[in-house]
Amino acid sequence: MAEGRSSDAPVREHLVDLLEGGGAHATFGEAVADLPAGLRGERPAGLPYSPWELLEHMRLAQWDIVEFSRGPGHDSPPWPGGYWPADPRPPDGRAWQRSIRVFERDRRQMIEFVRDPGRDLREPLNWGDGQTLLREALLVADHTAYHLGQLIVVRRLLGAWEE
Repeated sequence: MAEGRSSDAPVREHLVDLLEGGGAHATFGEAVADLPAGLRGERPAGLPYSPWELLEHMRLAQWDIVEFSRGPGHDSPPWPGGYWPADPRPPDGRAWQRSIRVFERDRRQMIEFVRDPGRDLREPLNWGDGQTLLREALLVADHTAYHLGQLIVVRRLLGAWEE
């Protein structure tokens, strides 16, 4: 820790809590749990996305942010096509659980970055355009919370969510 600089441990732990979810919102695990396989690719009337599309979008966007945060050399997918699955339905019966596992793995990686005292939360990343690890962690948390809310609405409209 630099002389005169206060510890950022509390900020790091607040970020971890935010990334893990909960508090005022449903957690990622709660939002994706127990969704019947037959509903994962269904788009409710009037909405442009299925639970699968939302899950994959969250996974792809988080993966991109984590890989960018890891270091130089990451090429982001093209927007918007590279951030959404091509089909509203999962490609096979294992895809839903695989996507959940990868999402959780990437979230753990971001948490490791945030907890690493050797990584400055506020220092601009050398390979970016002014982005900081703090900004990237907040972006993951914000993006995930936004789309988890959508996923819960979709589940309600499909009759697959109970309070």
